[in-house]
Amino acid sequence: MKIENIADLQVLVHTARTGSLTGAAAVLGITPAAASATLKRLESQLGTRLFERSTRAMRLTSHGQTLLEYASRAFDLVAEGEAQVTADQAGLVGTIRVSAPSSLARTTLMPWFNEFLAAHPGVHLALSVGDRTLDVVKDEVDVAIRYGELADSRLVARSLAVSRPIITAAPSYWARHAMPATPTDLLNHNCLVFGRGGRTYRQWKFAQHGSWTQVRVSGDRSVDDASLAHEWALAGAGVLLKTPIEQLKDIASGALVQAMADWETEPYPLNALLPSGRFVPQRVRALVDFLAGRFATLGQQ
Repeated sequence: MKIENIADLQVLVHTARTGSLTGAAAVLGITPAAASATLKRLESQLGTRLFERSTRAMRLTSHGQTLLEYASRAFDLVAEGEAQVTADQAGLVGTIRVSAPSSLARTTLMPWFNEFLAAHPGVHLALSVGDRTLDVVKDEVDVAIRYGELADSRLVARSLAVSRPIITAAPSYWARHAMPATPTDLLNHNCLVFGRGGRTYRQWKFAQHGSWTQVRVSGDRSVDDASLAHEWALAGAGVLLKTPIEQLKDIASGALVQAMADWETEPYPLNALLPSGRFVPQRVRALVDFLAGRFATLGQQ
C-alpha cells in the first residue's frame, strides 16, 4: 500500500469540504503547517497532485476527486460500523444530515421528522434549511430534498412526489381584487415572487386544453425564501404560485383560496438527492423510505 497512514486521508477530505488547508486544520485540530505537510506526504506517496493550489482556493485534480470519493466512502463505512457497535445494535443510530427547502420544512416535513425521530431514538437529525443548490463535495449532507429536475450527475434522485403549482391568495386579498380567470389577468395583480436554487421565477406558465401561455408577473416584493412569500400571501399581500403540498393546511382552513383551478401548470418534481457512488447508511435509507411513504399517502389525500 502506497498510503502509509490512512488517517492522512482526513486532510484530503476536509480540505475538499472547506476549500482550504487552514479550514481542514481547524476541523482536525492541527496546525495549517501540519495539514500542508500531510497533504504533501500523500501526494509524494501516490506520485500525483491531489489539488491545484492558488492564492484563493484549493481545487481538486481529477486524481484528487477520485481518491476523495473512495476516502469519503471508507470513512462513512467505518463511522457506520462504530455507531452500530457502540449502540449495542439497538436499532438505527447516528446522525442524518438533511438539507430541505425552508417552506416545505416548515409546512410539511417538521411533524414527519418528529415522528421518525420518536420511532428511532438512536438517530440524531441535523437539519439545514434553505433553497440554495447543494454542493455534494463541500456540504456535509447525507440527503437533500429538492424541487426540480436533477441537473448534477454526481447525485442520484429518489422521487418523493410530483405536483403542479397552483394560484392562491388570502380571502382579504380576493376581497380587494377580482379573482383572475386567465393568465393575462395576473398582469393586474400583485404577484409574490420567490427564488429557489438561485433563480427567481417571474415567468409563470399555464395551460388549458393543451395550449400553453406564459406571462411575466410583477409585484411590490420578492424574496429568496419561499416560506416568507407564503407568509405574505397569508397576510393578504398578494397572489402566490406554489405547490399544493405546502398549502394543503391553509387551503383546508380557508386561510388561502385557490383561483384559476381550470388552468394547469407544469409538473414540479420533488426528489431526495443522494451523492452518487457514496455509501448510504441504513439510517439514511430508512428516512428516505419513510418520507416517500408519507408523500405517497399525502398524494392519495
